[in-house]
Amino acid sequence: MIRHPQILACSGVLFPPAGHRHPGAQIWQAMRLADVRRPRVCLIATATGDSREHIEGWYERAAAFGDAELSHLTLFTQPNVPDVRAHLLAQDVIFVAGGSVVNLLAVWRAHRLEPILRECWESGVVLAGQSAGSLCWHLGGVTDSFGDRLDVVADGLGFLPFSNGVHDDLGDQPRRTSFRRAVGAGELPAGYATEDGVALHYVGTRFHEALAVLPDRNAWFVEPDQDGKHRETMVPARLWVP
Repeated sequence: MIRHPQILACSGVLFPPAGHRHPGAQIWQAMRLADVRRPRVCLIATATGDSREHIEGWYERAAAFGDAELSHLTLFTQPNVPDVRAHLLAQDVIFVAGGSVVNLLAVWRAHRLEPILRECWESGVVLAGQSAGSLCWHLGGVTDSFGDRLDVVADGLGFLPFSNGVHDDLGDQPRRTSFRRAVGAGELPAGYATEDGVALHYVGTRFHEALAVLPDRNAWFVEPDQDGKHRETMVPARLWVP
């Protein structure tokens, strides 16, 4: 079976609305994209500092979506598997937790994960993740890794030729305006932003569609105009839940 490179770049659901019935459904989406009966799914939680609490919670959520072979990769204080490359290449899905994208990129590069992850992607392993686990695959975006004022990060892995904005509708940080200002000013290239609960599905380096786990949420394509500002186009998201 030929497996095409795929990325599912998600804004997680930071503040679930009342009655939200599908916690962790973006994990399910990534499993479905792998299109195998019993997917092998590995969590990488570097952006949380390999938080034990996060890892345990992820296992609980992922196990609710049917039969799968679940594992995780930690890098603190050393990798928990004897051969990182072999372990990751054996997966059907690699799911990356949110947290600090700046710390994630630094630690991954110190451990030489960048070429391994590219090899996984090119071989058809679905790369997925939320927040920092969305930004990392792109050329860059805006991040609260340094503080809530938000800063531009422009040294993403660049598997995808776009910038990325996450939590685009978050009320307590100016993510929406900061991302658009950076694109308009030329600090970031054109790219896609997602509201909470929305994911960007890429096949190869081509944007395929936006997928949602919450109703009435959208993605946005943001590009510079000729006046140092930006223009945006709404990308409706298809609701896809278990």
